[in-house]
Amino acid sequence: QVKLVDSGGGLVQAGGSLRLSCAASRVAVSSNAMGWYRQAPGKERELVAVITSLGNTNYADSVKGRFTISRDNAKNAVYLQMNSLKPEDTARYYCRDVFHNYWGQGTQVTVSS
Repeated sequence: QVKLVDSGGGLVQAGGSLRLSCAASRVAVSSNAMGWYRQAPGKERELVAVITSLGNTNYADSVKGRFTISRDNAKNAVYLQMNSLKPEDTARYYCRDVFHNYWGQGTQVTVSS
């Protein structure tokens, strides 16, 4: 059974940093496009960043220059480095295997002003 386990969220002050991790099992993160999504209360889930099997990346305009998506093929994991966090980044963040539409359970990020 494919499993994506998200971790690394927490409470941080504005301007701070967090690194989210997505540990995958029974699916190779190197073979598929992997993405990070987020959903804030009362809002729709939105794409934050994606990394393709070729290593190309794409970001939502709201996070460009602040967030970086990466992966470690040896650890079969995907990461989201989030810097210069803003209160509007507060949301639950989810990892997704885009091709197979598998989702992690999410990890909460709360940014205080």
